[in-house]
Amino acid sequence: MKKASEIGARATVTATVTERLTAKVMGSGSLPVLATPAVAALMEKAACEVLSDTLDDGITTVGTQISIEHLSASPIGAEISVTAVLTVIDGRKYCFDLTASDNAGLIAKGTHQRFAVKSERFLEKAAEKLSV
Repeated sequence: MKKASEIGARATVTATVTERLTAKVMGSGSLPVLATPAVAALMEKAACEVLSDTLDDGITTVGTQISIEHLSASPIGAEISVTAVLTVIDGRKYCFDLTASDNAGLIAKGTHQRFAVKSERFLEKAAEKLSV
């Protein structure tokens, strides 16, 4: 069994705001700025990176809660940097503090929770919903 990440472990992911990441294209608004759902996805990606080398084969994590404040707009072309810091390990539960910045500074902050699951069993349970 691999050892889980330690409290304080962190990972950072980066992205450039493109048209496909805008509120206008994603349907979460009408302006060509970084969409809040895109910020949330980058935050989840950073959290997954924290745990990426620590989970046993056949185990993954799924997001169960995310809370973010999107504080500032980022235009197309802005460079986004998102960092997740592991704050809690409680059995299968992992909690993170999240921050996102662009070229000018902080654009979003929040928290995120993930649970470790057996990939195959999780997908089986999801597929069972098709037969209900």
